[in-house]
Amino acid sequence: MRHLLYSILLIVAIAAAAFTIVGIPGHLSRKPPLEVFPDMDRQAKLRPAQPFDFFTNGLSSQLPPAGTVVRSSPVKTLNGEVYSYQDVPFNTGRVTGTTNFVALNPLPVGSALLQRGRGQFDIYCAPCHGGLGDGNGITKKLGVMPAVISLHDKRIIEMTDGEIFNTITHGKGLMGAYGPTVTAQDRWAIIAYTRALELSRLGSPDELSAEQRAALKK
Repeated sequence: MRHLLYSILLIVAIAAAAFTIVGIPGHLSRKPPLEVFPDMDRQAKLRPAQPFDFFTNGLSSQLPPAGTVVRSSPVKTLNGEVYSYQDVPFNTGRVTGTTNFVALNPLPVGSALLQRGRGQFDIYCAPCHGGLGDGNGITKKLGVMPAVISLHDKRIIEMTDGEIFNTITHGKGLMGAYGPTVTAQDRWAIIAYTRALELSRLGSPDELSAEQRAALKK
């Protein structure tokens, strides 16, 4: 009997403790809840330029490290300097200060750039567009993406290099954005190789020099 009484008292004590910690369902209270693990939900607020002994200069706000390039909205620092994303064709594919796409690849096109572009194309583009850029990649063969545009399509050929760079960067339709995974340098390299694929199909021997035509016949 005594053990039963102790058991009942223990259950009542546990229930009371649970109600104290959790509260009664539907009960409203202005008192803050008891938090066993607050998980940094609330922290001390620091205003700009407020004294803060964590940093060596004693301020809560710190300037960006030297060479920092902010990729969001322009940021004005305490000393009046403004850091913003570098608005240059290499980063945006557009004419600086405008929304117009640049016509040509800003990088010098040579064998090294084309080789780099081929390697990156085979990794990121060929699965859908095919190794020849004709839209017959493995995803089409497996029926995952039955319709993939050919990079030899007239619309693609007439696009400026800057517009293609913008599409690679931000994606379009079912094509995802590759800006976060492929560097700007490699995106331009891919474009250079894509243009080489176009020339391999659409180029004419008449566009070659006499020496090049002779070498081609051999």
